Amino acid sequence: MKYVVLVSHGTFSIGLQSVLEMLAGGKREDVKSIGLEDGMDADTFSAKFKEIISPFTQEDEVILLGDIVGGSPLTNAVNELSSAGFLGKTVVFGGMNLAMALTAVLMKDSMDTTELKIQLLEEGKNAMKEFVIEDHDDEDI
Repeated sequence: MKYVVLVSHGTFSIGLQSVLEMLAGGKREDVKSIGLEDGMDADTFSAKFKEIISPFTQEDEVILLGDIVGGSPLTNAVNELSSAGFLGKTVVFGGMNLAMALTAVLMKDSMDTTELKIQLLEEGKNAMKEFVIEDHDDEDI
C-alpha cells in the first residue's frame, strides 16, 4: 500500500486530513497525520510518529508531506522512517497544501513515483494564486 503521511506544527496536518476525508470519500486507512503540539518535545512526537507507522510493512511506500522543510516534525518523521527502513521507499515534500495532499491521495496509485513527484509539485505551486477582487458592489462577490 502507498500511504500519505501528513506532519506539521500544531493541528495543521490533522485538519488537513479531515478536509481530505471530506473531499476524497470519507475515512481512509491510507492517510495518517500527526502534529507537533504546543509543548510537545521531539521525543514524544517521534514516539507517536513511530506508533502511526508501526502497521506499515516493508512492501509499503510512503508519501510524506510536511508543513515546513527543515522543521522539527518533518525532520523527526524522516529520522523515524529511516530507522524503520522505509527511507528508500519514501518521497518527502515540505510546504504541503490542500491541492498537493489531495493529488497525493487521489493519484498515488495510478502514477509511478517520478510522475507523482512532478504532479505534486505542480499542483502545490498552481494552488497558490492571488484572489483578485474587481471593483464591484459587495453583493456581487
